[in-house]
Amino acid sequence: MDVPDSIRERAGVLRETVRQHNYQYHVLDKPVIADAEYDILFRELQRLEENYPSLITSDSPTQRIGAAPLKEFAHVTHRVPMLSLGNVFDDAETEAFDRRVREGLGTERVEYAVEPKFDGLAVSLHYREGILVTGATRGDGYTGEDVTLNLRTIQSVPLKLWHGDSSHVECIPAFLEVRGEVLMLKTDFEQLNRYQRDRNEKEFVNPRNAAAGSLRQLDPRISATRKLGFFAYGIGAYEGSIMQTSHHDVMVFLASCGFQVAPEHRVVTGSDGLKNYYQEIAIRRDGLPYDIDGVVYKVNDLAQQQMLGYVSRAPRFAVAHKFPAQEMETRLLGIDIQVGRTGVLTPVARLHPLFVGGVTVTSATLHNEDEIRRKQVRVGDSVIVRRAGDVIPEIVAVVMEKRPADTHEFVMPAHCPACGASAQRLPDEAVLRCTAGLSCPAQRKQALLHFVSRRAMNMEGLGDKLAEQLVDSGVVSTPADLFLLDQETLSGLERMAEKSAGNLIRAITKSKKTTLARFIYSLGIRNVGETTARDLALFYGSLDRLMAADSDSLLQIPDVGPVVARSITSFFSNEYNQAVIARLRDAGVCWEETAGKVDAADVAGRVEIHAVGGKVFVLTGILPTLTRDEAREKIQALGGKVTNSVSSHTDFVVAGADPGSKYTKAVELGIRILDEADLLSLLQVSHSI
Repeated sequence: MDVPDSIRERAGVLRETVRQHNYQYHVLDKPVIADAEYDILFRELQRLEENYPSLITSDSPTQRIGAAPLKEFAHVTHRVPMLSLGNVFDDAETEAFDRRVREGLGTERVEYAVEPKFDGLAVSLHYREGILVTGATRGDGYTGEDVTLNLRTIQSVPLKLWHGDSSHVECIPAFLEVRGEVLMLKTDFEQLNRYQRDRNEKEFVNPRNAAAGSLRQLDPRISATRKLGFFAYGIGAYEGSIMQTSHHDVMVFLASCGFQVAPEHRVVTGSDGLKNYYQEIAIRRDGLPYDIDGVVYKVNDLAQQQMLGYVSRAPRFAVAHKFPAQEMETRLLGIDIQVGRTGVLTPVARLHPLFVGGVTVTSATLHNEDEIRRKQVRVGDSVIVRRAGDVIPEIVAVVMEKRPADTHEFVMPAHCPACGASAQRLPDEAVLRCTAGLSCPAQRKQALLHFVSRRAMNMEGLGDKLAEQLVDSGVVSTPADLFLLDQETLSGLERMAEKSAGNLIRAITKSKKTTLARFIYSLGIRNVGETTARDLALFYGSLDRLMAADSDSLLQIPDVGPVVARSITSFFSNEYNQAVIARLRDAGVCWEETAGKVDAADVAGRVEIHAVGGKVFVLTGILPTLTRDEAREKIQALGGKVTNSVSSHTDFVVAGADPGSKYTKAVELGIRILDEADLLSLLQVSHSI
């Protein structure tokens, strides 16, 4: 149906007018018209779009609600990882952070951007040409859940960006990733719980849980009924360039694009400025409209942020100053023993339930036998329990003046409660360990859960309950047994329908093709986390070479010390572990290996001699056969670096179909451009060196 020009023009005016009023109401909290006037404008726009469907655009205010429920969330890989922040807890640690920053920058005085630390759910919003196209949760920092439809229901999430008071987007990059926090205001949380009570339904424990549960509804219509808010706090990946040179400028820019930002954000100088801001926000905390659990300090200058860089999973240029943990008193009813993945016997306090830090706590860690003795903890004591954020609750002290006469000391068991094997404490450790290894069912369950976890082999659908069934029934003894499962066996398990069994079989089959780093991490080697697993994969390039490595070779790797080296050599020298790895390979578990012809003595220098090693790559466009993640992993496996923006430091731009502005900038700078075939050839050169 042809749309008259006058109708098309009116619809455009209405869209912009309604969008501006939404911004005034939901972001600035300063409505300029009455609700009735707003409703008239909104209904007029709805009628025009109903009569002329071709007028409907994805960024129209009428399109926030109405999508069909999802069966499950898809996954989104973050272009730039959403890393967590390190923590400081007092003035001395704040001063130490400032000192490290000053030493790293070689300056006497540093300017910091400071803002509250929201207690919500971190998300990433992707805008293409100023239009919201994707929204995802933080997830594990590398991969999150696609919750675009639910995020579109949040009124303070702009569906279309604008700059200043106009609808022009010349100042907005072609692709822009905005990061921030989804949360629920305290007043909206109270209203939601009143509604739940009126319907005799379960109430939410705290605003954070309510926000997280609301955002992860498979039916966006349910999310739309919950009053969620979004506060932007930074920019992730982008294409093109941004004019901002400081974090404060970024916050001002985001506000001008239509985002809500914390009004408490500002710029201070030095450690005194940081400490004064912390004290001010701590005093104002209870009066703020949203829950916070601390404040965030960031080096303000973006160039200085790049100079400082990152360490492991956190930036060097930023830190969270957490508020003091919340503490409450309760009674210690008993002490249970949990057996961990590596056989550690951990005493866990069973508590009379108490509500602390926004959740109901029924247990707390006691760490080890030495801690129990040091704190003089006895069963039956009145104890002080501390909980800070998402940290596991712990017993910090005993209330001695309230100690009953019938308390008794706790003695760690001499045998593993799960299998009866003897428990042993090594001379250099503070913990007891079960000596049975993977013949212990508790260790098998924990090892199995670690093996299938998202950051390891990523087998969706295999959770705690199913792992217990598989181990207790004798169906699975080692991770290799997972690849022998069939749909008939799984369907026969409790609460395992045929469809769920089929989905799990597909997930197990899909997981067979992995990366060497993930496989190393999945093995659950003591003291080997994700970062060390990646270093080992990059350093050796081959599992066989890693398995044959001695301590001297391992100690050449940065951050691998004698303890870690001993854990690795001990693991791979164990005949049982060797047999499990062989069975996994026989089952078809595979990964790409690199540098297979380089001798162990030459490994340390292989990054320098590779055609890829040390080079900076930028990926753009759609490649014929490789996904961007696959291309990135291939480059990084050979020591290359993949960044998100083209600069004079870029060595290669790998371009596929529809490459965008990165390609144009590469041509302008005279940077060598590769297609997929060129990249694969370059990678092959690296393999053959």
